[in-house]
Amino acid sequence: MIWSPIRRGLRAPALPVPGRCEPGRHVLATDRLLLFTPRHHLDVLAAIAASADAEAQRWLGTQADKVLPDPADRRTLLAWRPAGDDRRRLPRDLAEPYVPGPDEPLLLVCVRTSDYGYAGALELQHRSGEMGGWLAPDCRGRGLGTELFRAGVELAHTHLGLTAIRAGAESRNTASRRALTRAGLVPDGGPARHTLPDGRETDSLWYRHDTTTALRCR
Repeated sequence: MIWSPIRRGLRAPALPVPGRCEPGRHVLATDRLLLFTPRHHLDVLAAIAASADAEAQRWLGTQADKVLPDPADRRTLLAWRPAGDDRRRLPRDLAEPYVPGPDEPLLLVCVRTSDYGYAGALELQHRSGEMGGWLAPDCRGRGLGTELFRAGVELAHTHLGLTAIRAGAESRNTASRRALTRAGLVPDGGPARHTLPDGRETDSLWYRHDTTTALRCR
């Protein structure tokens, strides 16, 4: 028997569907994650909230903790479901449509397919092919980083037409390095020192994934 969500009084979330990309907007899925170009400001702020805690900022240095300094605000944002798909009406400022800029890094917010809760984000420089990503605090340590970076590889090779993708990680960030390796990236040459957005310099290691059959999504 297939249980009807209508009979149970539930509503399936109106999230983007993998395979239905639009100009400037992409969507793809892994076993446990759905990744898509943000549709509303809520998606963007939730992505920032997922990276604003001290542990994430230790490695990222993006100063997201300055954008969202209050941990309570971060928890509130991460408790929402995308576009109010949990039936709560979005406040007007969060409901504003998000329009990606042509020169901005490509940002994909990700949600867990188990409950559609915000899980983190993936960022890709579509010109240089450099990738970065992060997970929300309660999504770490579950192997989701591997899925996140596999999605980044797929995005680059089968959506953007990039033949090569690179990612850097601090040498002490064993979790990110392990996730990159399990996602199929291999060690690559690169600068031994990297300057984070907040000005800190760190020891860095670089990874790479190549293909000879890059494609663009329709």
